[in-house]
Amino acid sequence: IADRGFWPGLCVSLKHNSQFASFTIIAKGDFPAELNIPIPFSLVSNDVSHNKLIVMPGYWFMYNMYALARNAGKYASRDKRTDKSIFYEYDYLAPDTVNEMFAGLEMMEQAVGSSLPAGKNPSSPAAARARGARLLTQGQLKDDAEVYAEGMENTDRKVQLVKVPRAWQLFREFVRYYGISQIVQFIEDNKIRSFATLTKTLPAPRREKWKNIGGQLMTEAAVNSLLKGISSGKIASWDEVHAFYRQQSEAYPQQKLAHALASLLEVQGISRSQFTQARFLELLEEAVRTREWMTRTIFESRAKDYQNPFRKMVYDTDREMEKVIGKLKDNAFINQQQQELAQFRAQALQIKQVFGKAKAGKR
Repeated sequence: IADRGFWPGLCVSLKHNSQFASFTIIAKGDFPAELNIPIPFSLVSNDVSHNKLIVMPGYWFMYNMYALARNAGKYASRDKRTDKSIFYEYDYLAPDTVNEMFAGLEMMEQAVGSSLPAGKNPSSPAAARARGARLLTQGQLKDDAEVYAEGMENTDRKVQLVKVPRAWQLFREFVRYYGISQIVQFIEDNKIRSFATLTKTLPAPRREKWKNIGGQLMTEAAVNSLLKGISSGKIASWDEVHAFYRQQSEAYPQQKLAHALASLLEVQGISRSQFTQARFLELLEEAVRTREWMTRTIFESRAKDYQNPFRKMVYDTDREMEKVIGKLKDNAFINQQQQELAQFRAQALQIKQVFGKAKAGKR
C-alpha cells in the first residue's frame, strides 16, 4: 500500500504486505521482510554490509527539492481529464501528507527518547516521546546521532533513522509554512483588510483524518458516510456517487484551510485565542524565509547537474552542454519558482502594511 508520491528505484524487490507513507523513495535493493514506513518524504535503503534498514526522514526536503516541487506541476499538467470539476490534489503539502508529518514527528521524538542515553530509561512510551521532544527542541543533537526505531520492518535487525534533528526541524517548519501559506491565500482571495476580520472569517480549526480517493482527498468521516450511504441504499447509483464526489470537492478548500489552521496551532502549541496579530506576522516573516530557502534549494538541486563532472564529461565544453540541456538561467521551472517567491514576498509585505494600518486606525 503506497500513498501519494511513492517512488521505488530500479531493481527494488519488496515483500507483501508492506505499507509506505507519502513520497517515500526506495533505494535499489532486495528488502528481506515486510516494511511499514509511516514517515513521509523518507529515503529507505537496505544496508546489507551492516545488516540494518536505514530510513532518512525528510530526504526530499534536504536533497531534492527541485524534483519534489517540479513533480507537483508535472502531475497537474498530465491531468488530461475533459471534466475537471472534481479537484485532484497534486501539492506535496496537503492534509494527507501533513497528517503523516505529525505522525513522523511523533515517531522521531519517540525514537530519540528511547535511543539516546541520558540517565534513567523512560518509564513509558509517552515519557520517551517527551524526552525526545525535549532533546530535539534544545537543538544540541547532531545529525549523526544514532537513533533507532521499532515497527518499521518485520525482522529483529536494527532500523536506524538518520539526520533526525534536521528532519524534525524541517517537518515543523514545513507544517508552519503550509498553515501560513493557506491563510495568505485566504486573505488574498477574500480581500481581507485587517487581522480582526481575518479571525472572524477563518473557519474553526479541525485536523481530521484524510483519505486519498483516486487523487481526490476526502476526510475519513466523509468516506465513511459515502460507504454507509451505499450499503444502506441511500446512494444507489454511480451518478449519486459522483455527485457526492463533486460535493466533497466543493467543500475541500474550506476544509483544507481549517486543517491548515489546526496544524499551525498544533505545531506551535498554541490555542486559537493565542493566535494574535503579532504572532501571525512573526510566522508570516518566517514563511517568507522558508519560501526563500525552498527557492534557493530548488535552484541548487538543479545546479548540481551542471557541476557534476560525471554529467559534464560527455561534452567537450560548457557551451556544448548548454546547447544540449539548455542554460540553467533559462530553466522555465526555476524562473517560475522565483516569480512565485517574488509574489509571495509582495503578498506578505502588503498584508503587514494593511494590517498595520488597520491596527493604527483602530487606535
